[in-house]
Amino acid sequence: MKTKIYLDDLRTPTSDNWIVVRDYYEFVEKIKELGLENIDLISLDHDLGNTAIEEYYDNVVTKYKLNYKNIKEKTGLDCAKWLIEKYYNENPDRLEMNRSDKKKKNINFPEVYVHSANPIGAHNIMGYINNFYKNEGQKQSCERVKVSHT
Repeated sequence: MKTKIYLDDLRTPTSDNWIVVRDYYEFVEKIKELGLENIDLISLDHDLGNTAIEEYYDNVVTKYKLNYKNIKEKTGLDCAKWLIEKYYNENPDRLEMNRSDKKKKNINFPEVYVHSANPIGAHNIMGYINNFYKNEGQKQSCERVKVSHT
């Protein structure tokens, strides 16, 4: 049975079916430990620390702007970028394939959702993941979801 990864520095899902990781480094280590092929679903938060939360309240909420220069911690977007880089490191042949050939062969990649309260950060992650899916000839399925949490 494949597992589900929930990345969030504060919240914990109420369902016990998730493996919870709290920051970029725990995320990377857990993915390395389990292997992409053993993960069915990943749900990402964007803001993973104090400076990200400060940026959210100081600029996203008030000015609808997000300046990554103000964020000192790695974010959920960094996790998404690492995840795709890992996929291509493990599947370098996909970089050489054209899109029509890619469409004929499904990828072994987890489904990725975003549960972040930060609308700009969530949009950035979804855009990054969906662009990956599109380039791989797959359905663009990354969307913002609600996961019941404490």
